Amino acid sequence: MDDPRPEKVAVVDEVRERLSSANAALMTEYRGLAVGELARLRRSLREAGGEYKIYKNTLVRFAVRDLGLEGLESLLVGPTAIAFVETDAASVAKALRDFARTNPSLVVKGGLLGAKVLTAADAGALAELPSRDQLLAQLAGAIAAPLQAFAGLLQALPRNLAYGLQALIDKQGGVPEATAPEAAAPEAPAPEPQADVADEAPTSDAGESPVDTEPTPEPQEDQ
Repeated sequence: MDDPRPEKVAVVDEVRERLSSANAALMTEYRGLAVGELARLRRSLREAGGEYKIYKNTLVRFAVRDLGLEGLESLLVGPTAIAFVETDAASVAKALRDFARTNPSLVVKGGLLGAKVLTAADAGALAELPSRDQLLAQLAGAIAAPLQAFAGLLQALPRNLAYGLQALIDKQGGVPEATAPEAAAPEAPAPEPQADVADEAPTSDAGESPVDTEPTPEPQEDQ
């Protein structure tokens, strides 16, 4: 650094620290953008999870050299601003792409994703990826679908089981009384006292022995 004034050293330290800690950093050229347009761009990037900062190219070069990111030096041409990303790089790339569609003066030149240097084409591809919220919603949908099917199965299972049991009962002619779940087993009736055989046998009026109902065979003569 030709003139290591404290304020310049502080800027280099800031850029180096932010490039090291950020999830991504997208380099843009903002030549031709009015102050109001820059304010709108900063607001949209902030809502997407990014922060838009403008530095002198010479100071940024010192920072990228200190980090061994010489591949970024070719991007530091013209008025350059950096969109630092702390969370979702895809959302910030989408915000830059959408703003550039209505404001052609904004040009995304490339950047840094983790330790990988991105070209302009890479940054454009990053903007086409689903955002973090979209990925989470898709993941939740993929998980919820089988859970909903499983919940429906659990709700249908008792009902189907009841139908099956009822069909089996109807086929067998109803629930036997002895096996009914709430029917108590009936008590066996007490045995009636047995009467003596002599008391039950009919007798004559004179108290004689019982009358034999079978006729006595007559004796046959010898031939």
